[in-house]
Amino acid sequence: MSKNVKYILIVVLLFVIFAALVLTSRFFGRIPANPPDTVGNTAGNINNAGLFCESDGMVYFSNPQDNGCLYSMTVDEQDVTKLSNSAVRNILSGGKYLYYFQITASGEGGLGYVRSRNSFNRCLKSGKDATSIATDVVISGQLVGDYLYLLTAGDPTPVFYKIKTDRSDKQVLAEYQVNPACARDGIIYYNGTQNNHYLYTLNTNGDTVSELWAGNIWYPCLDGSYIYYLDVANDYRLCRYDMNQQVIQVLTNDRVDCFNVGGGYIYYQQNSATAPALKMMGTDGSNPTVVAEGNYTNINMTSRYVYFQEFGAEGSLYHCPLGGSSYSTF
Repeated sequence: MSKNVKYILIVVLLFVIFAALVLTSRFFGRIPANPPDTVGNTAGNINNAGLFCESDGMVYFSNPQDNGCLYSMTVDEQDVTKLSNSAVRNILSGGKYLYYFQITASGEGGLGYVRSRNSFNRCLKSGKDATSIATDVVISGQLVGDYLYLLTAGDPTPVFYKIKTDRSDKQVLAEYQVNPACARDGIIYYNGTQNNHYLYTLNTNGDTVSELWAGNIWYPCLDGSYIYYLDVANDYRLCRYDMNQQVIQVLTNDRVDCFNVGGGYIYYQQNSATAPALKMMGTDGSNPTVVAEGNYTNINMTSRYVYFQEFGAEGSLYHCPLGGSSYSTF
């Protein structure tokens, strides 16, 4: 065999190996498509910092007793496992991946770890293979289908954009505040922040915006056919709007700092100069009950438990069974 033929064979072989490596990398690096009705977390959790996220019988959470690092456990609080060395919030789940905002630099080294101080990341549910998707400061983010919808701090104004889970196809949708937390069936429900506080919808199939209801609302949270919200015009009392009957129901006249709804219950923080308290009631406003006296925040829910923190005490974490009014340290 002549030297020229050997040279050509070597070149062809190297090309085939290179092509095989590229194809293998693309295949194994591909992010599988999510069902179109995929939603990363509940609106109530995201509006309360997104510290807990339940998916397929597991709960992924930010552990305040370990500097906010990412952990996992079963829904009945067994098999608690540390997944990362970084503080996180706004935890989302889709397919075999988690998405979260990393708020401190990682101490880990080597390939596959994310070091950026401000980074919205994707990782396997084991915590491995963390990849940075965006390096903006994320105020609120939601996963809808194959896209992340992110409200970021921006400079000088907030920026709302979407980006695919594989980091492609970034599209700026608004340069003002749009909170994507509340989503269902490919529709994002959000309150206006420009000329009014009406309820709007963003259809993620084409990203078209429509006005749904001319209310005066904040933090819409969808549960069944109801939109739960804070009534801006009436000292942020908690109400719900029946989208089928187009009827408003006042659930409490308490001024509310934050709330979460799910499993037939509402948990909320009553704002009061003399008697602040974390309270619970039915989703129709029935049987209001004090859970804990004092000021609490970051009310997160799973299918079994409610978690919350003492205001101003970042290392605190309490829990009570969903529907219960007796709490303890978690």
